[in-house]
Amino acid sequence: MKNFSLSDKAFDVINTIFLLIILVLVVYPLIFVLSASISDPAAVSSGKMWLWPVDITFKGYERVFADNAIWRGYGNTIIYTAVGTAIHLFVLLPCAYALSRKELMFKKGILWFILFTMLFNGGLIPTYLVVKSLGMLDTMWAIVIPNVVGAWSILVARAFFQQSIPDQLVEASKIDGASDFYIFIRVVLPLSLPIVAVMALFHAVNLWNQYFNALIYLSDRDKFPLQLILREILVVNQMQLNDPGAGVAESLVDQVKTAGLIKYAVIIVSSLPLLLVYPFIQKYFVQGVLIGSIKE
Repeated sequence: MKNFSLSDKAFDVINTIFLLIILVLVVYPLIFVLSASISDPAAVSSGKMWLWPVDITFKGYERVFADNAIWRGYGNTIIYTAVGTAIHLFVLLPCAYALSRKELMFKKGILWFILFTMLFNGGLIPTYLVVKSLGMLDTMWAIVIPNVVGAWSILVARAFFQQSIPDQLVEASKIDGASDFYIFIRVVLPLSLPIVAVMALFHAVNLWNQYFNALIYLSDRDKFPLQLILREILVVNQMQLNDPGAGVAESLVDQVKTAGLIKYAVIIVSSLPLLLVYPFIQKYFVQGVLIGSIKE
């Protein structure tokens, strides 16, 4: 048993209190949004509902899921996220591993070229013209190919390979007759699950929340991702709220209440899948985000 000094105990107490405060700041908004999505909007706006649901109602979810396009948007987003993340890893990991090897020729020049892309880009109009010239407009590839890999991802993955894959291991594999491709597939990748999980999660979250590229490049509604469908629901609901003639079917008060429910229901519908996936890759994510924190 270690003998902790008074200062050590005080630090533990302060650290615990600080972490509890951070926990409350993170968890409370999640619980509030979930409760608000099934609570009476009047209770939410008046402050009567501050944590747990009050006068539970599911009208918000009923209005959201009444649109069949929601399920089509879910399917499209799942496809875009899965395909885009797979292509991202397929491009990122070999590139980052190659840049981590000392024997790569012109490595500094390639790194400077990659860093240049972090500071400068062509802008929206030139990017649109490139996508159009490649025939990717109104296709899935307009969502998954642009920004398929970024300089930040390459640099982070390269740092992981440099710190976690010993040169002696690669040299021993080469002595045994293994090719570079074999080493990467059978030796490097099995030891790189943390960085694979982190890069996959970051890119998948970006694709899941993507709506701007779809708004620009897609015109066929059957190809719209979930976020664009949810945006349409919010916009249409707001237009009905501002239209004096829209009160025929329901009163203005009911429209205002429904608008509040839809707003919170949309947040839950769009965020829940990612919240369900995260616990399964948490252990790899925690390891991966510590890349570069310890210098050997």
